[in-house]
Amino acid sequence: MAVTAKLPSLPVERLLKAPHAIASGVPEGLDALLLGELARHGAHGAPVLHVARDANRLATLEEALQFFAPDVTVLSYPAWDGVPYDRVAPDAETIARRISTLAALNGRTPGDTKPLIVLTTIHAVLQRVPSRAFIAASSERLAPGNVLSMQGLIERLEASGYARAGTVMDPGQYAVRGGILDLYPPGRQPIRLDFFGDTLESIRAFDPETQRTEARLESVQLLPMSEVTLTPEVRRTFRQRYVELFGTVTGDDPLYESISVGRQHQGMEHWLPLFHDGLATLFDYLPGAVVALDPLVDDARAKRLEQIADHYEARAQALERKAFGAPPYHPVPPESMFLSETDWQAALGSRQTIALDPFERPEEAQGATIVSFGGRQGRAFAAERQTEGANVFDAVVAHAKRLQGDSKRVIVACWSIGARERLATLLAEHGAGETKTAASFGEALAAPASATVFAVLPLETGFEAPGLAVIGEQDILGDRLIRKSRAKRGRDVLTEVSSLSVGDLVVHADHGIGRFAGLATIEAAGEPHDCLEVHYQGGDKLYLPVENIELLSRFGSDESGVQLDKLGGVAWQSRKARLKKRIRDMADKLIKVAALRELRQAPVFTPPDGLYDEFSARFPYEETEDQTTSIGAVLDDLGSGRPMDRLICGDVGFGKT
Repeated sequence: MAVTAKLPSLPVERLLKAPHAIASGVPEGLDALLLGELARHGAHGAPVLHVARDANRLATLEEALQFFAPDVTVLSYPAWDGVPYDRVAPDAETIARRISTLAALNGRTPGDTKPLIVLTTIHAVLQRVPSRAFIAASSERLAPGNVLSMQGLIERLEASGYARAGTVMDPGQYAVRGGILDLYPPGRQPIRLDFFGDTLESIRAFDPETQRTEARLESVQLLPMSEVTLTPEVRRTFRQRYVELFGTVTGDDPLYESISVGRQHQGMEHWLPLFHDGLATLFDYLPGAVVALDPLVDDARAKRLEQIADHYEARAQALERKAFGAPPYHPVPPESMFLSETDWQAALGSRQTIALDPFERPEEAQGATIVSFGGRQGRAFAAERQTEGANVFDAVVAHAKRLQGDSKRVIVACWSIGARERLATLLAEHGAGETKTAASFGEALAAPASATVFAVLPLETGFEAPGLAVIGEQDILGDRLIRKSRAKRGRDVLTEVSSLSVGDLVVHADHGIGRFAGLATIEAAGEPHDCLEVHYQGGDKLYLPVENIELLSRFGSDESGVQLDKLGGVAWQSRKARLKKRIRDMADKLIKVAALRELRQAPVFTPPDGLYDEFSARFPYEETEDQTTSIGAVLDDLGSGRPMDRLICGDVGFGKT
């Protein structure tokens, strides 16, 4: 039964009767509820393909559907990160999600009527995809008792995009330890294959963090980790088409050379049409699907098609100019890699489409079938937040009671469990009456009609619809301020390296003080690598790959009279050993001081629940995991009866206060 059974029925059937329709009055939030109903009502189990305008909308919808439609299978098909005609390969996790979704769709049978929603973006749906035949041919099912060569399996894994690692931590990696083969395929947790000779004895799942084995598996499907597999036949096809399209290869062409010898090449996916006998579209994997379109998706499509044309033209012009020092980049024709405007219109014209519109439109206007769902954006409490003497929580409670008086189910959508608990406490203290928490929309509907329901539902704003009102956390407290996570160490160091001058002293964690001599490119395993060149005593040189730059730091003292260390010498290790001894001596003293502090007593402080919760709710950021841990530790210290001795550390502007 549909979860909207206790609400006024949504006019889904009317919507599905028209070949092309507009669903008006569907603000963000209500769209997830509508998509769930479309999937449940689809004729003969027809799936729903929803095209979001960007990746952020896809992620928001994916989370909202977990609340509104937990009974519906939701698959996501993201776009490659990066730009068209790039030199960089798509992110491995993105590829894993794409491949696992295509494999799931390829394995779906005509008799499968379980509700299904596929979420994608306009960028992703405009790009052609590997065919069903490719997915089937490049997949492999294994079961205990199979007789197969472990080395042969490894060769197939490498040809399909897997990379060898010391320890398997991320999708697309494999590791070998004697007769054990660990690998992390798309769409599932990593697995451990135990071989005895050429017999596969067992398959077990394992935790990538602890590396501990878990459940035994009866079988497993291995999917490729790339949309390109470098089998001998594929390599021959690539070489033939490359020459047909771009002419005889002369001079240095790293892409052609790498593929010719069966070696993965960075960014080779951008020549996808040359590796396949024919590419498909995402629509081909979803025959009979209802296609739902995000608001503003037409604008996003026009911008994407313009971007594709611009990048193709830029590559073509650079090739004509023969830019000095850069390897040749022969871009494939846009129509072979992407859908054109004509292709897009033809694909939609033969399928049932529903365009979502957050605003109301007169029904049957403009010659289109328009079905109103009566929704609109909910009330924001900005005026109460900004008016002196007004209390925003009193205003929210009064508004919720008016909505309940109009026979609407009231749900307060919060961004996290902590925010849900705080807001529930605050609004109860301001007279909200009965409050309930719900993990799904079905649970929310099962609560008493007079209760205000609190749920983890990350919506930017709330909405109102017949029989339902959702009040967003941001409506109450204002916009969430999302701190951009700090760039990883590698990016920070690259900025630091760019500020180094040739001749500066640097310190390597293992080799000591050396002199920076600039960046150098060296060839390893047939591939160029950027390295930092560091000179040591006696003219010795160290070439440090930029990806290991965290091993270097600037020399922080006066450089005059400083002697360089000898590469491989013992002086640096001796100095490190002496310093470690001094640190251990200091640690011993600190331990004794800490033991004495544990014996001292102090007053016990506990925060007043209501005032503290109200204060915390006004914090404009969503707490990070580390902040939540630090806050809990400080409160525990204050209530422990012992003197608090804690230092909060963090970068400037990153939430210590």
